Amino acid sequence: MQELLRVEDLTTHIFTPAGVVRAVEGVSLRIRPSEAVALVGESGCGKSMTALSLMRLVRPPVRILGGRVWFKGRDLLALSEAEMRMVRGGEIAMVFQDPMTFLNPVFRVGDQVAEAICIHQGLGRRAAEAGALEALRHVKIPAPEAVVHYYPHQLSGGMRQRVLIAMAVACRPALLIADEPTTALDVTIQAQIMALLSDIRRELGSALLLISHDLGLVAEYCDRVYVMYAGEIVEEADVFGLFKGPQHPYTAALLKSSLNIDHRVAAFEAIEGQPPNLIAPPPGCRFHPRCPRAFEPCSRSAPPVVTLEGGRVARCWLHEDGR
Repeated sequence: MQELLRVEDLTTHIFTPAGVVRAVEGVSLRIRPSEAVALVGESGCGKSMTALSLMRLVRPPVRILGGRVWFKGRDLLALSEAEMRMVRGGEIAMVFQDPMTFLNPVFRVGDQVAEAICIHQGLGRRAAEAGALEALRHVKIPAPEAVVHYYPHQLSGGMRQRVLIAMAVACRPALLIADEPTTALDVTIQAQIMALLSDIRRELGSALLLISHDLGLVAEYCDRVYVMYAGEIVEEADVFGLFKGPQHPYTAALLKSSLNIDHRVAAFEAIEGQPPNLIAPPPGCRFHPRCPRAFEPCSRSAPPVVTLEGGRVARCWLHEDGR
């Protein structure tokens, strides 16, 4: 199947007084039309920075240094800012994890949703307002006729997240990026929001890139998974294969440290050590100081990217060495 999005060797660094933070280092991934793909990893590994780089929402001191982001055959990194604005929010939309950061507190909810429709669909004000009302109905907000007149502070966290989703899907994007969309919500509302995203994605035929550290959500809602550690993709697999048999030690450690209703454990197996300082990452494999299976090449040379049976991919010396 033809790819909707293909990212090749994306590299994004943050230039700080303390040094250069290598936040995204040679990331490559692909998403097919209507496919749900997850990007997982612990906090600070570069997941959100990858998404912001795809959308070209980074500003100094953050710089995209290299790579290609092909979307529908066009390299997004080569577009002018005016061209990118038409893609961003129209063909690719993003749902952020903190609604109050991305909703303007001094504008009514309906006006904010209508603005996105005006910009990307070229509708008049009255038609855009009608579209905003329909978008709020689409995300199952109760009494949308009243909510369009509310300000963000008058809504609960779950309702604000639904408004963000309404803004994202109002223009029927081909790709929806959801960056930790349930982090600030309680468990019951988390399930509602994820079910809503899943239903809307199917209705619109959109692809989904879900950024999360919650492996339970990934198992339920995604088709394929990319595992990220310290700015690099370390494993790629379909969701069933990943959970059945992880091929990278970091992925295996993540699964062991997660809650599993099938296996009762006395205590979780934490991953020893701390994530590396990305200003001065360790030589060789970035995971080797914490890896229980590390051996001599791991600390000396960057591991190869090895394609395994079934199209799975792992960045690890264990597979090159045949262990």
